[in-house]
Amino acid sequence: MFELQKRLSELKEVFESIWQKLNVSHRLELLDALEKEVAVPEIWNNPDEAREKTTKLAQLHDELDPWTLLKSQIHDLAELMELGDESLKDEFSEQLDAMEQNLEKLRQELRFTGKFDHNGAILRITAGAGGTEAMDWSGMLERMYLRWAEQHNVKTQILDRIEGEEAGIKTSVIEMTGANVYGRLKSEHGTHRLVRLSPFNADHLRQTSFALVEVLPIIENDDEVQIDPKDLRIDVYHSGGHGGQSVNTTNSAVRITHIPTNIVVAIQNERSQLQNKEKAMEILRGKLQQMMQEQNAESVDKLRAGESASWGQQIRNYVLHPYKLVKDTRTKYEENDAEAVLDGKIDGFIMSFLDN
Repeated sequence: MFELQKRLSELKEVFESIWQKLNVSHRLELLDALEKEVAVPEIWNNPDEAREKTTKLAQLHDELDPWTLLKSQIHDLAELMELGDESLKDEFSEQLDAMEQNLEKLRQELRFTGKFDHNGAILRITAGAGGTEAMDWSGMLERMYLRWAEQHNVKTQILDRIEGEEAGIKTSVIEMTGANVYGRLKSEHGTHRLVRLSPFNADHLRQTSFALVEVLPIIENDDEVQIDPKDLRIDVYHSGGHGGQSVNTTNSAVRITHIPTNIVVAIQNERSQLQNKEKAMEILRGKLQQMMQEQNAESVDKLRAGESASWGQQIRNYVLHPYKLVKDTRTKYEENDAEAVLDGKIDGFIMSFLDN
């Protein structure tokens, strides 16, 4: 029993150290205050504010609930061990094993120290040159990220999607929300290259395709990225609804152009015009923040148009022929099981990036 108590003491010491570093107590106070605000029925007099606060509340629960649960488990196990029942040694050992594994997972939280790492993310996947091949490759990447999100209980919503004529997609814009989503997925920003035997020609020739994956933090607060309204051109156009061309068509689609940088964001998710505009502004703030990082600019007005490195860095190769290998060009991390990677197993690449 002494050895088990020693392990538990060491576990508790590490846990409390991380708890303090992550300032969990303060975040729990924020959670408690937000729960009280959301519980007031009058909050729904302003639906937009209510939705924003309930989303933030759910995000805080996702981040903090595993910590409070583990803290409770450590406390309960310590009390049971104090009773000194030797017949329960094996059960205590199993519980300790599970707690140590959980703590190791939670220690990964320490990797997320960036300003927006705790935020949700917008993924924008765009097919490169190459017609059907590139669009099919973009569709494969879209599936890969949706599978990853499903495996990690990350909520997804497709904000905009343009399908290819024969296969795949021309572009897809996906909103992902959950704990540390941007911190985890920022490693995926860049150009992804696929090498395979083409399924779209009779000779099955070897084909190389490219797709761009942009990962942008969801920035809801206007103060984080200040944009001069005079720098925006906002256009409204038709958005097709369910049922095919010209069915349920509305003037709800929104296109926002940031004139100084020539960034264009378009959203047509069959929402109201106001909701589409809000989502488009979220994406624009994320894209401008990304450019500020790339150009080391202190503010939006310091950005230089046409100097985004979006297509400039090829970050990962996916080779399906003549051998199978997925390799990151930055960290040199690789996986031989390409099918598993394309089915959402990308955590190895994510953690390797964060460890560098």
